[in-house]
Amino acid sequence: MPELRAASPPHTEPSWAAESRDRGAIRRTNLGVVLRLLRDAGPRSRARIAADAGLPKPTVTSLVAELVALGLVREGPARREGAVGRPGAEVRLHGHAVCGIGVEVSTSYVQVVALALDGVELYGRRVTVDVAAAGPDAVLDLAACELAACRTAVQDSGVHPAGITVAAPGVVDTASGTARYAPAIGWRDVAVTEGLRTRLTDPPPLALDNDAKLAALAEYAAVRVEDVHDMVCVTGERGIGAGVISAGRLLRGANGFAGEVGHMPLDPERRPCACGRRGCWETMVGLDAILRLAADEGDVLHDPTVELGDRLDLLRTRARAADPRTVAAMARVADDLGLGVALLADVLNPGVVVLGGYFTHIGDLMIERVRAVVHERVMAPDAGGCEVRLSTLGFAAAARGGAYLALNAVFEDPAGA
Repeated sequence: MPELRAASPPHTEPSWAAESRDRGAIRRTNLGVVLRLLRDAGPRSRARIAADAGLPKPTVTSLVAELVALGLVREGPARREGAVGRPGAEVRLHGHAVCGIGVEVSTSYVQVVALALDGVELYGRRVTVDVAAAGPDAVLDLAACELAACRTAVQDSGVHPAGITVAAPGVVDTASGTARYAPAIGWRDVAVTEGLRTRLTDPPPLALDNDAKLAALAEYAAVRVEDVHDMVCVTGERGIGAGVISAGRLLRGANGFAGEVGHMPLDPERRPCACGRRGCWETMVGLDAILRLAADEGDVLHDPTVELGDRLDLLRTRARAADPRTVAAMARVADDLGLGVALLADVLNPGVVVLGGYFTHIGDLMIERVRAVVHERVMAPDAGGCEVRLSTLGFAAAARGGAYLALNAVFEDPAGA
């Protein structure tokens, strides 16, 4: 018969250890609270941080000191226009010890951007490539090469990359880092993050997201100080997508696929779309549409080896010279763009619709006509308060959004960055 033994008492953690751990977790949480407050609301005094965050002043003093030691914030005189007397000290983001890296794979280029914690661009480069013709392996090779150059540049400056986020068009699976279906570049089930991980040496955390959603994050960062918290960012390239910010949060939908507005069936001519359907909005207002309307095949406007910005500059020059075909093309696209934007305004009632991508290069020649169509078609008075404006970020928006997303881990847990 087996010998019976008394059961060992369960191990219990000393109360002082649990309390110490809890205090450490609370402190790390509060570091993130202060850092996000400075990001979202801008520089402020320690006293105002304490009031806004609901924290005791001595606690804020200690937290700020730790963030300064981490190289994430700095203190300096407040900027006051026309004020007299000695200016008080303000705490502001600094963060030139850490950066986020964003890389966009678009239809005609690969672009890499590195941003410091305060949004200052530390590195930026765009390489022209016909992505669909090159194929996934060659494009991932190129992206890895550009990322390696970016990492070397920032690390040589003493900056640590917190992460890399890849922006791609179409339907992406963020959990697995896979581009499920990107018809504009001819990709299906491409393992983007894994492909880059195998091509990079000791990479930081890698993520993949939709280009329009990432562009919306970057556009929102640019207008946050204007107290705008409901906006739609429409990206214009070969494909058309949208990122939606609702009440200050990126709208992803039930399964992460919100924003595929380019495939709204608005084209009465039912032209074939790259997605395999007919009549999609992007066949009316995408880059291919305006180039098709403005010039015949064989024209330099259709040459994918020519940098896209140069081709758009040529289109702009022709419009300024009152070339009849170019002028007619822009008018047609402006009307069709206004039609889709009005639909989005009716459904979502955003405060701002930002037109990005290729629209930023020639959009000033179309924007008044777009606004007129929106005001004519939106049901609510005064277009529901919706302002249509052009992006100031241009083709860099999606890559910048990727860099912002890569920095999220720092804002959530500054001590763990």
